[in-house]
Amino acid sequence: MGLNLDEQKAVDRFRKDVVEPSRDKLVILDFWAEWCGPCKALAPMLEKVAAEYADKGVILAKLNVDEEQFIAAQFQVRSIPTVYAMFQGQPVADLTNARSESQLRQVLDQLLAQLPVKAGGEGGQDQPDLEQLVGMGEQVLAEGDAERAAGIFMQIAQMAPDNAGVQSGLIRSLLAAGRKDEAQAAFDALPEGMQADPLVAQAANALQLAGSGVDDGELQALRSAAAERPADLEAQFAFAQAVFAAGGRDEAADTLLKMIQAEPEWNEGAAKAKLLQIFEAVGLEDPWVSAQRRRLSLLLFG
Repeated sequence: MGLNLDEQKAVDRFRKDVVEPSRDKLVILDFWAEWCGPCKALAPMLEKVAAEYADKGVILAKLNVDEEQFIAAQFQVRSIPTVYAMFQGQPVADLTNARSESQLRQVLDQLLAQLPVKAGGEGGQDQPDLEQLVGMGEQVLAEGDAERAAGIFMQIAQMAPDNAGVQSGLIRSLLAAGRKDEAQAAFDALPEGMQADPLVAQAANALQLAGSGVDDGELQALRSAAAERPADLEAQFAFAQAVFAAGGRDEAADTLLKMIQAEPEWNEGAAKAKLLQIFEAVGLEDPWVSAQRRRLSLLLFG
């Protein structure tokens, strides 16, 4: 809806070349361009492995980002080469970092063992494992590519709009990509029942923390104030909030932990409460949170 003629033609080509084949095949989708040297270096490897796996239901589709800018934009492609594995019209794995034959074969073997890919004949109607799709998005987000993670979660959200894990991933990815207004809009659009879900509440927590964001000049001023007045806990606390909102979670944690070490009961334990809120926002299972919790435990009980 709302597409112009060229965009509709692009969608039709993509449906024909990628979506329809992916109904029962595993499609390696390679985003490339003529001017991209790394793309041309990667192409022979993709072609070779795809040919080797053809009898297992794997095919290769190439999409020139200069010729298909609309489709590339829908996938949030920010750099090339970008390579996805597609099944039943959805991205099921990010293959961009599989730069060797052995790496690509390993990922393909894992996917083929999990998905109902057909080597031939009529395709099945099974849907790809939603947990696997969410895991792919979370992995990309954890690796620091927030824009690509947001694109992945947007795709999954079209398939499972009522899934709390998907919506949480989308909101956190948008927030990490610096698209706070879009993240807030995505949260506001959810029904109240889903907003109260623990997974979505985690994303809401991150949104709340991001609300204390400042521009670069203000952040530098707060950093300078904290450095010049180490005993001023108000200055330390203000800097910790601002730097976390700006993406500096290590600096935020270091600052709050120093505050807890110096005066654990300051402002009714505000530093500890803020640190625990950050843990919730990042995710209690995140390795970074586990490391910081160990540091906190050593301060409190060591």
